Amino acid sequence: MHRRMLTTVATVLGLLEMSSAADASDVKPPNVILCMADDLGWGDTGYNGHPMLKTPHLDQMAAEGVRFDRFYAAAPVCSPTRGSCLTGRHPSRYGILTANSSHMLPEEVTLAEVLRQRGYTTGHFGKWHLGTLTTKIEDANRGGPKGAKHYSPPWANGFDVCFSTESKVPTWNPMQVPFEGLGAKAGSKGRTPGEPYGTHYWTGEDHRASTNLVGDDSRVIVDRVVPFIRGAVEDDQPFFAIVWFHAPHLPVVAGKTHRQPYESLPDELQHYYGCVTALDEQLGRIRGTLETLGVANDTMLWFTSDNGPEGNTKAPGQTAGLRGRKRSLYEGGIRVPGLLVWPARIPQPRVVETPCVTSDYLLTVLAAIGYDDHQQARRPIDGINLMPIIDGSQTERSEPIGFQYGQQASLVGDRYKLYRKSNEHPFELYDLTSDPQESNDLVGQLPGKVAEMQVRLETWLQSCADSEAGEDYLSATKTVGE
Repeated sequence: MHRRMLTTVATVLGLLEMSSAADASDVKPPNVILCMADDLGWGDTGYNGHPMLKTPHLDQMAAEGVRFDRFYAAAPVCSPTRGSCLTGRHPSRYGILTANSSHMLPEEVTLAEVLRQRGYTTGHFGKWHLGTLTTKIEDANRGGPKGAKHYSPPWANGFDVCFSTESKVPTWNPMQVPFEGLGAKAGSKGRTPGEPYGTHYWTGEDHRASTNLVGDDSRVIVDRVVPFIRGAVEDDQPFFAIVWFHAPHLPVVAGKTHRQPYESLPDELQHYYGCVTALDEQLGRIRGTLETLGVANDTMLWFTSDNGPEGNTKAPGQTAGLRGRKRSLYEGGIRVPGLLVWPARIPQPRVVETPCVTSDYLLTVLAAIGYDDHQQARRPIDGINLMPIIDGSQTERSEPIGFQYGQQASLVGDRYKLYRKSNEHPFELYDLTSDPQESNDLVGQLPGKVAEMQVRLETWLQSCADSEAGEDYLSATKTVGE
């Protein structure tokens, strides 16, 4: 991907002008909610054909809005994908290469910062995983004095209201080590069941939540989302909310009510499926809140997952036949559920087969609230504006999607995908339109396509390396809005 093909960052530096986007002049700038599950596989929803999982609210979103059948997480693990949602940039550009590494840099400009500058109230709820949340006490994976250099909480990155954890927590009774469940000891650091899990929900600097922390974790999170939305509506203020659920990341525990529909199944499946159903229930609660408050029509509500299902093939998460799992750049590690409901702009359901990615959120949201994107580049953006695809006026992606994780690298276009396990391994080429399972390597049949995509991929990788070396920050300061 050549440099001239990278979208500009002028949008997030406040250099964009208000525009009357075609076909959108009569649509109110929307509220925006970005929901994300944690380790939910491509096949872990009813609408994608899971034979047992009950996800009625996700199924309803798929039936009413846009269903993205080729939606990608920017990375096959959580932290890098989360950063892409906020910046529109591939995580390699700012050094968050995997989970529990680096942090959101102060030089980066986040979607929350831009929207807040434009009058939105902003809230982050759930898993953060883009830096530590305290420098004073031991917390989660890296929090406390030992990880002080990685302190970069959501309230320092554009969020007014926070109810956030650094990393994973149990999906039932999130503040204590579970007595049962799938991977019940994951992250417990030798603590016994019933003891504090070792992490906290933070609401601001040096402030921890101390009440309403028992029971289903997805419900605990949405208990904070609902009053945030209500307060914004009462104040007649547009809102931007990120709701990053912990479910169904290990340790996976479900309460009795949500396990009941699956009581004939083994315990581990009861907990996994019950946990996902509990998450689904809270999505329905968010939608119900929007309806009750009269703002559902003017709210973009997105849903996706941060990567594919847990990497152990014995884990319950499903890829619906896609190759690979979490930590892999094969489709099963990065192709994830993707949904959008926005009745004012999407009155009829649509299925989108164009490849889209979490890095696309930034420019798409900015376009939706009425910004133009034509100024001179100041730093590269990897995402694109999806509004023409959402509206149906565009059916192909303007640029392929680049991926890298560890030694793996990949380039995904409208039809073909180039993949390399490492520098020591040969390239593989797949036609994803006819072979989404990546079972038929076409390298020997299409050498010209391989050569073309290899040049694009290597150029993009070099661009990311330049960004990670700090070149993007040499000529630009962090100025949000003018």
